[in-house]
Amino acid sequence: MESSEKVVAVIMVGGPTKGTRFRPLSFNTPKPLFPLAGQPMVHHPISACKRIPNLAQIFLIGFYEEREFALYVSSLSNELRLPVRYLKEDKPHGSAGGIYYFRDIILEDSPSYIFLLNCDVCCNFPLPDMLEAHKRYGGMGTILVNKVSAESANQFGALVADPVTNELLHYTEKPETFVSDLINCGVYVFTSEIFGVIQDVSIHREGRANLRRVSSFEALQSATRNLPTDFVRLDQDILSPLAGKKRLYTYETMEFWEQIKTPGMSLKCSGLYLAQFQLTSPHLLAGGNGTRTATIIGDVYIHPSAKVHPTAKIGPNVSISANVRVAAGVRLINCIILDDVEIMENAVVINSIVGWKSSIGKWSRVQIIYKNMTRKMMFLFSRLLDQKANGDYNDKLGITILGEAVIVEDEVVVTNSIVLPNKTLNLSVLEEIIL
Repeated sequence: MESSEKVVAVIMVGGPTKGTRFRPLSFNTPKPLFPLAGQPMVHHPISACKRIPNLAQIFLIGFYEEREFALYVSSLSNELRLPVRYLKEDKPHGSAGGIYYFRDIILEDSPSYIFLLNCDVCCNFPLPDMLEAHKRYGGMGTILVNKVSAESANQFGALVADPVTNELLHYTEKPETFVSDLINCGVYVFTSEIFGVIQDVSIHREGRANLRRVSSFEALQSATRNLPTDFVRLDQDILSPLAGKKRLYTYETMEFWEQIKTPGMSLKCSGLYLAQFQLTSPHLLAGGNGTRTATIIGDVYIHPSAKVHPTAKIGPNVSISANVRVAAGVRLINCIILDDVEIMENAVVINSIVGWKSSIGKWSRVQIIYKNMTRKMMFLFSRLLDQKANGDYNDKLGITILGEAVIVEDEVVVTNSIVLPNKTLNLSVLEEIIL
């Protein structure tokens, strides 16, 4: 790439109304800042952006309050030695409308290419390779795609691509019938031409609204149900109409890809990122054989400020955050332990997320047992997490969650349950939601 061809990256982080399925973990912490493999969720795509040649700036766009991201963005800019800015929308503008709203800021460095990523995507982000493919195609945009099972394809944006040229031929968001097992991964690279296309959508929509205003009363009623002119969706308003017009292309990743919509998926994705650290950041992974340090099995992250007793046994797929205290004889498997948690002697945590400042007593267990997950509990979980009670329970629902500042007293077993913040458990619970 020529040195004059600057690149900027935009990461869409959403807002508080978008985190309902992430409860109770999103009550006090913005979902994009929830830690996966010891790093905020948004940090993983940001780290991937740093590998893009000639990257000039990174923008985070959402409608969280600026104060919620100010400290993180400031420290990140210093760490990466690269400008990182949070841009707050006054209201949701849609996945395409959001970047158009801030177009003057995004284009101030006159970038040749603009990456657009969704924050709640977990993958290896092959951005440099994707950019090279985009340049070869010569189109306006390139979409990262992945193959999934035919049964799950209708949960995503499904697409058909030319097997030779990789041109996007057809795109449908969450189709009712099977279209293809190739899906949109929520990662894109565009030329600045994208802003003109978004503008055309807005102008066309405004023109139709004006036309209805001068027509019949019935048409006027239908206009009130239309989207605002400045709300533009990338999938339905841009990708679908431009498919088959030699302007959009695809780049397929053969590596892992997941959407991080629920706490269960966050635990799975934390494990995927920990495994990726073996290749990208092995220094972040803990080691130990039970002599001077705890016994470590598989991929484990332990924050430098955490104190873990040498007789503890940790892993696989465990992330331990800042100021955590793990006592003698503790066993941790497939879990995320958040800041300032205390886990006392001989306690066990399996397939769970333990919230900030929580405490787990001696000989207690916090766990999930999949074979015991009843339809009733799946329904209750789904109501709390605002999602359908179907699909892969292991990934979507199958974890026990302790909210912030939960106290589990000695010899208490918490199984297949969700405990909201600031609760004390002195009796064992099975398939309960503790409100």
